[in-house]
Amino acid sequence: MEMTHLGRWIVIFGLVVIVLGGLVWAAGRLGLPLGRLPGDIAFRQGGTSIMVSCGTSLLASIVLTIVLNVVLRFFTRR
Repeated sequence: MEMTHLGRWIVIFGLVVIVLGGLVWAAGRLGLPLGRLPGDIAFRQGGTSIMVSCGTSLLASIVLTIVLNVVLRFFTRR
């Protein structure tokens, strides 16, 4: 792979991460309970806290599956 292609993919990946970060930030500002859904587990003891976001991960997986299926169907139409 040429360096220009690699650079292009790194920039695209960075932009996707920025957009996803903005969406998560906006969801937090809108009061959506990401990280506090049923199925999300939080352990706090002393100065240590552990979060296991099973419910949020499941919701994100379902939403991303639907979005990617719609996008791929749009681009694979003949």
